[in-house]
Amino acid sequence: MDLVANRNSGISVAADHPGRIVRWAQLALRAADWLAPGLDFGIRLLVGSVFFQSGMTKIASWSSTVALFENEYAVPGLPPEVAAYLGTGVELFMPVLLALGLGARASAAALFVFNIVAVISYPDLSEIGLKDHQYWGLLLLVTLFHGPGKLSLDHLLRRRFLSR
Repeated sequence: MDLVANRNSGISVAADHPGRIVRWAQLALRAADWLAPGLDFGIRLLVGSVFFQSGMTKIASWSSTVALFENEYAVPGLPPEVAAYLGTGVELFMPVLLALGLGARASAAALFVFNIVAVISYPDLSEIGLKDHQYWGLLLLVTLFHGPGKLSLDHLLRRRFLSR
């Protein structure tokens, strides 16, 4: 290790080597590559669980759900009962696909649009609720633009059938 004497303090300091910086950067990039599949999977599970739990709440009390769509949620262009069925179906089906990473980009896109419709349809959404929807929307965009990652059925199927 090259040492350079600091004239003011008398302390030796390691000289800055571009090669050392490059090695540290390469190590950091390898660590990021190693961690990325787990992060991609975690994002899909986190966002999927939020929407899936919302769907489970809706089917737990269907009469309350229909009443909410009749009185609170103003889904544009759909009758309340149709909106209730469609919304609940999206919240139960798409998160499962997202979590499995099967058609993950399409699922993320569908949930992203669903998320926007939810914000538009509920005018009394609190500031905290709006921030939650923004957070979920951003996480869905990660999957939409980056893809589901290596821990997904999409990746497995692509390797199995498209690598030939």
